Amino acid sequence: MQKDSYDSSRRDFLKKLPVAITGSAVALSSCSRQEIDEYLQENFRTLSSAEKKEIISNLEKKYSEKYGKKFIVSAKPAIDNTLFGYALDLSRCIGCRRCVYACVKENNQSRDPQIQWIQVLQMEKDKGIDFMHSDVHYDPELVPEEGYFYVPVSCQQCNNPPCIKVCPTKATWQEEDGIVVVDYDWCIGCRYCQAACPYGARHFNFGQPTVPAEEINPITHYLGNRPRIKGVVEKCTFCIQRVREGKYPSCVEICPVGARKFGNLLDPNSEVRYILKNKRVLVLKAELNTQPKFFYYFGV
Repeated sequence: MQKDSYDSSRRDFLKKLPVAITGSAVALSSCSRQEIDEYLQENFRTLSSAEKKEIISNLEKKYSEKYGKKFIVSAKPAIDNTLFGYALDLSRCIGCRRCVYACVKENNQSRDPQIQWIQVLQMEKDKGIDFMHSDVHYDPELVPEEGYFYVPVSCQQCNNPPCIKVCPTKATWQEEDGIVVVDYDWCIGCRYCQAACPYGARHFNFGQPTVPAEEINPITHYLGNRPRIKGVVEKCTFCIQRVREGKYPSCVEICPVGARKFGNLLDPNSEVRYILKNKRVLVLKAELNTQPKFFYYFGV
């Protein structure tokens, strides 16, 4: 889509919200020039390289001053000939939630109010995958518990994502490497995407996100784990700041039993492609035709 189309789409949407526009004008009256520019800047996809460079530089300076440590905000684009895919071995996952905590730490998720991009669901083996009777709040002394198995759920990075279709400002889209991202500066907090996601994978900041300065991860990506603000939606991005640098997502690295696999679906020799070819693979809620790139399998 061309830049004019983005401008028109956002302008047409805002015209339908006179109350919101008035409120925004009042709020902006007390903002600095830089804050106003950030609020009114164009969709990230439409910006020139020079514009992106200036925005990134300003953000690095702002975050460094706020958190007292040197920040890196990457805008690295998708890698050529790459389509990221994820596989999770349900026969190995022990429900320890180490993936949850590693994700929170890596991706600067709010500690108060608490936001977690990964939800680990405990399910009864006799019932199979049963979302209605799953338990996200299980708390035994030891895991895994006899008679149960565990299904971690985060953004499924759908190839046919319903969240994108409903966004009125086009603040969310799918990158060429398959990662579904959010431009926080264009998100208006309507939560249409959150309602459309059948996996409960999008999370809204009802309060001002809080991450202690000593715990903040300063290695960030503009479309990923950079600090967020109140009133925007966020989600898993496969650790975009890591995978576009040739690293694994943090949840893959931390898993103590090797249940999580990650790689390039376009590479016939990748581990993910081997799993798809040789294991019993399923996707969640396949009947919805969202076409996830997050695959579950039984390795043993």
